[in-house]
Amino acid sequence: MAATAGVGEAAVDYATLKSLKPSEFEDAAGGYRTVGDMASQAKDDVESQIIAGMRETVDGQAVLEGEAAEAAVVQLRKLATNFHYTQVECALITTALNSLAYELRAAKDKLDAAVEDAKAEKFTVGSNGSVSYPAAGDKVDGKVPEGGTVQGSAKGKPTNQPIDPTGDANDTADALDRQAANIHPNPNFGRAVAIANRIAQAVYDATQADEKWAPKLRTLKADDDLTVAAEDWADAKKDTEGVRDGAKEYLGEIKPPPKDGDPKSNADWWKGLSEQEKADYISMYPDSVGKLNGLPADVRDEANRAVFEEKWAEYQAQYKNIPEEPKPKYVPSGRTMRYSDEWLEWHQKYEGKREHLKSALEGMKAIQRRFDRTGEDGLPEAYLLGFDPKGDGRVVLANGNPDTADHTALYVPGTKTHLGSIDGDLNRGATLWRESQALSPGDKISTITWFDYDAPNQIPNATSDKYAEKAAPTLREFLDGNKAAHEAVTGGTAHTTVIGHSYGSTVIGDAAKYRSEYADTWSDPLPADDVIAAGSPGMQAEHAADLGIDPDHMWAMKAGGTGSDDWFVREGGRNIGLGGNRVIPTDREFGGHVMESDAGDHGGYWNVDDHQKPSISLKNQARVIVGDYKGVTLE
Repeated sequence: MAATAGVGEAAVDYATLKSLKPSEFEDAAGGYRTVGDMASQAKDDVESQIIAGMRETVDGQAVLEGEAAEAAVVQLRKLATNFHYTQVECALITTALNSLAYELRAAKDKLDAAVEDAKAEKFTVGSNGSVSYPAAGDKVDGKVPEGGTVQGSAKGKPTNQPIDPTGDANDTADALDRQAANIHPNPNFGRAVAIANRIAQAVYDATQADEKWAPKLRTLKADDDLTVAAEDWADAKKDTEGVRDGAKEYLGEIKPPPKDGDPKSNADWWKGLSEQEKADYISMYPDSVGKLNGLPADVRDEANRAVFEEKWAEYQAQYKNIPEEPKPKYVPSGRTMRYSDEWLEWHQKYEGKREHLKSALEGMKAIQRRFDRTGEDGLPEAYLLGFDPKGDGRVVLANGNPDTADHTALYVPGTKTHLGSIDGDLNRGATLWRESQALSPGDKISTITWFDYDAPNQIPNATSDKYAEKAAPTLREFLDGNKAAHEAVTGGTAHTTVIGHSYGSTVIGDAAKYRSEYADTWSDPLPADDVIAAGSPGMQAEHAADLGIDPDHMWAMKAGGTGSDDWFVREGGRNIGLGGNRVIPTDREFGGHVMESDAGDHGGYWNVDDHQKPSISLKNQARVIVGDYKGVTLE
């Protein structure tokens, strides 16, 4: 990307500012925005049409396969990345140019107002910004005080006036100007000085804007090659920070999202912005936009993918910079061995960081693999609705657009889930989509893997409800946001199913009980039509109705027999109090339906066989997702 010609090429003077047209910079910004929009559309076309088309299958057999086809897909992925990078950089240039135009227009308006006032006073403004005033005033020694010419001085700019060391230079200059005006025999003198100062200030402001934005625009330039590397994305993040810092005044004119706003307020705020304001906000605050419940899925996806690319680049660079593990690891110590001092020092300083980075990068690769699988067996476009690699990480990813779906299913994973292990959970979301779409091919389906909470990292920690209690408002607000976004697009709501695996069902139970400031009565229950608990250790309630869930729309299933790992999870939850009065969802007393299941173990609810035939467990979940209640088989 190249900076716009003309910016920063010469110092701004009065003549330059007088003839300046800020709209030309806005036109240039519009041009870059058009290019960015084209790049965005091209990226989507490559990913969702070309690559997806190459992934199509007929009767389970890929239409295109072999080394040549795979090589083509690899190149197309690189092309899509190039388009995405172009989109991001064009958005930055657009915001930068609009901000420059905003600041130059403010300076130009000051100048034009000062010049008009000079005309009204019958003063003359010279080509250098000086102001000439005519003779006027009471006669002195028989003569009317002569006119003259004055040159203004801007605040913030050094003056030729003596500086009071105990005060501000500008205050001193102003005081001297006022004093000179009061004692000058020509009353036009003071007015001319004031106008000249305003002109000087306008020129100074324009010069400051030019000097600030010229180098920033020059940095928005990619390497002269066709490869967008991690370094380029890291540079894009720095560019964003630089533009955001420089554009504070311009961005300050855009109404910010409501503080601690609920999803409906967020949706209303977004609808109230102009298209350019929306583009500026996504460009400058992608992390914030990506987290706002109630915004359209495609908007959150665009913002989160920018964050994803930048974080991937950042984590790759950090991982690469960790020194290699010192050798030898062990050294003799008498008749035994001990860790070497070098290795202990390295371990203490780098091991934890290395493991976190490695785990996070594995999770990011899994997310990218899901992006790349669009079109495989008909798998729809992926929407990244939430992403954060810090700590155990956060991932919210939808198969298909939930804003336009007829049926939406949200899957909540349980204990030991973290970013590095998210591959299996993303695959479960994709598997649920495939089977649901197969059962109801005429409907639009969206399945969401929702991992936006701190899951217990080991079984002993899963004995506490505190993780679910903390996650409850986050899940509740996401569901409310999903509902608000869908209503904004379609005017209606989708049939929504929430599926909790293991401790994930406990999270759903707490979310159902959670009363937020905007949903504080049972008249506004969990925004879901159906709830499925698979291998649940308990939902913190004795009955489904205690959670505000209609028992006819509460479903549960279990795996294996007595002594299986699923049995231990369920009975363990019953005995430690995750249930309600020792009741868990697969108990008849809970009040819901217990579905037939052929899962052999705790993780087997989403199995398909070697011929892609779905298990009974998977099929029953899909039947609930599409509302085929009569097709569900019960125990």
